Amino acid sequence: MEDNSSCSSAGTALSEASFLQRTLERLSSTQCLKVSTEAPVAVIALQRYLSEQPDSYDVTVTDGVWRAKCSVHPALNHLVHSNTLRTGTDVSITQCSFVYSERRLGHGYICIEKLRCGGERSALLPRIQDVASLPMLVKQGMERSVELQSDVPLQVSRKHYLSLWNNEDPEGDIWTSGSPSSHTVLDVSNITLLSSLELCFRNTWKPLPLLVKIIHKSRLRYYGKFGLKIDYPFQAYFEVADQSGTMSLVLWNELCPEFYQKLSVGTVLYIQNYSLKRSYSNRSHPQMDHHQMKTFHSVEICLNARNPTSVVTVVSAKSVLPQWGLPEVSYLFTTRLQLDELSNNSACDVICLVTFVGRVERVKSKGNKGPEKFWTYRWIHAVDGSSDRPFILEVFSSSQPEVFRRICPMTYLVCTQMRVCRVEGSLPYLTSSCETETFITGYHKGQPYVSDPRVKTFIQWTKTLTDNVVLQKTSVGGHYCYPCPPQTFTQSMADASAQVPLVAAADLKKEMETLQYREHRKVAIQGQIAAVRYTKHPKSTESRGTEEREVPDVAPDVCEPNTQDHPSTAEQTTAPISTAEKISVRGIKRRIQTRKVKKFSLNLRSMAAKRRLLEIEAEEEQEEEESDSGSEDAPNVADSQQNQDSDVISWESSSWPKQKQEVSEYLCEGGLHQDSVSRRFTLDEKDVLLQRSNLQPTHWTPEQSADTPPSCGLSWVLPSYNTRHKQTDGHRCCIFARCELR
Repeated sequence: MEDNSSCSSAGTALSEASFLQRTLERLSSTQCLKVSTEAPVAVIALQRYLSEQPDSYDVTVTDGVWRAKCSVHPALNHLVHSNTLRTGTDVSITQCSFVYSERRLGHGYICIEKLRCGGERSALLPRIQDVASLPMLVKQGMERSVELQSDVPLQVSRKHYLSLWNNEDPEGDIWTSGSPSSHTVLDVSNITLLSSLELCFRNTWKPLPLLVKIIHKSRLRYYGKFGLKIDYPFQAYFEVADQSGTMSLVLWNELCPEFYQKLSVGTVLYIQNYSLKRSYSNRSHPQMDHHQMKTFHSVEICLNARNPTSVVTVVSAKSVLPQWGLPEVSYLFTTRLQLDELSNNSACDVICLVTFVGRVERVKSKGNKGPEKFWTYRWIHAVDGSSDRPFILEVFSSSQPEVFRRICPMTYLVCTQMRVCRVEGSLPYLTSSCETETFITGYHKGQPYVSDPRVKTFIQWTKTLTDNVVLQKTSVGGHYCYPCPPQTFTQSMADASAQVPLVAAADLKKEMETLQYREHRKVAIQGQIAAVRYTKHPKSTESRGTEEREVPDVAPDVCEPNTQDHPSTAEQTTAPISTAEKISVRGIKRRIQTRKVKKFSLNLRSMAAKRRLLEIEAEEEQEEEESDSGSEDAPNVADSQQNQDSDVISWESSSWPKQKQEVSEYLCEGGLHQDSVSRRFTLDEKDVLLQRSNLQPTHWTPEQSADTPPSCGLSWVLPSYNTRHKQTDGHRCCIFARCELR
């Protein structure tokens, strides 16, 4: 009797200590289906899935005693979109209800209807030794509910979660990888070649087995939409080859979670029970001329889980025989020196040493007919020793989330099937294609390119480097603005489908309010200039509090080929660009240590102000000419002249005081947010810096440093170079700007 009494007392004490358990007990009462309460819990997981919203979210919270998997009411979705509701923080649930499933008996869950978000970091989580060991809270009688206990959405009509911030990355336990390849003996005496498939496409025939090697792999494509009766609407393209040529292979639906992460370039497949269909013409293809093989474009191989049920055997590398005649995987590695000779949109592979990695940002996919879709990407600078200039890489997520989030300075980076982009006024850069794959240090082992002579040459070059010297030229994080806006804005005002939408100054607030977490959006602003202030840039060092930031000389300026600059954009750190106090019109010239104001013509109402501005321009042009023709000490002289001239010339319209009040609502003073500025990279702070530059994780882990608070505010970035519309009407102008939610 004493033991039973002790257990009962312990259970009562546990119930009293657990806010979640008390709340569930109240909700279990037939008289109370909705509860208003006030108690803090910590968010340890936030997961997204498709629904009619179009997105729905499940959140897992803990009070230190129990874990509870709850549904987030659609009215709270905006808190997720702005990263206000996020993992690793405390929230106070102020209203919740219990939802019984209408489709499955014995299934129900808590729905959080109202909550209040706490500070940047949780006060509760550091006190919990092992969050995963806490029991999952389930209503009595619903212990067998699979959705409450496993990695699937609470809504029973959904079978899987999506990545929190994009649709391309595999997410959840359903994605299998690392299973051993087959060592069974294969009967290859009765296989067919790819060249025979085009001839057999129109005939009724039983397909013979295929023996092929993967030579290209695309990122995942999610084509789900609400109402689509497909549990796993995924698709992935592969280019496969045998001795007769190459052909596209498509992995469909359920087979994607089972096989996508098992299949890589160089993998040999033995395929049975496949189907053929006419190729989809409106899709990208990798550039494969360097393979020097015939390509069959008219049909593609389809692998499905049913009708027919395809049988895919992954052949181990030790079992592959030379007499099968499968081709070797070929690459098209290009050096930075050779990049300048490549034409626009041509493809190449690169291997390089990373020196700068920008933060991960998101951009909304255009022309998407389904649910709202975002791409995630980051900018990278990397060198290969062939040129003083770096590779400028725009790397999008390629369904390799582990690799993508671990890209950092000092790592060896390989990017395949990158496309050359040439924009007037900027150096060429490379951007990802659908077939791009990325690999970093730790992921190169076993890849076919390791034996490529150009890779070996690069490795030999890296052996001549000293780590400490390279580290001095590295940085991580921050906003990176590229390519440079054109000097003249030639886009038609009436073009509604333009790449850069035209936004009136009065609509800026509305434009910003629609931004989501880390969303990057480029707009052209049209409005009347109400105030102008000419300023001169200080030196490229600045003390922010007790921390001094210095711009390292790491890479050539990407907008002006004859100058030196750095991705951290000192011009963004040294002066507040977007303030309610002023609109500064700036440019950059760094042929000497000083920076000088670039010409920018304005039709000002005050002719006196206009004359004074023109005088300043003339003085600076003369100063530049004297510096160019002077001695080696000329930069120091110029510096002293700049320091002596501390006057600030400005002009304001009579309406500016009233307008300044209005714009102060959405253009905050004080310069850029700290997350918009890159930081010096150090190996000791590697994990902290990467956490800050990556997106908010789906699951909380103890490794989330207390020194890396997530950001969830607005960052309004005006480039350091100005543009004006070709047809200036009075003192109306258009300026490119980029805005994003941090």
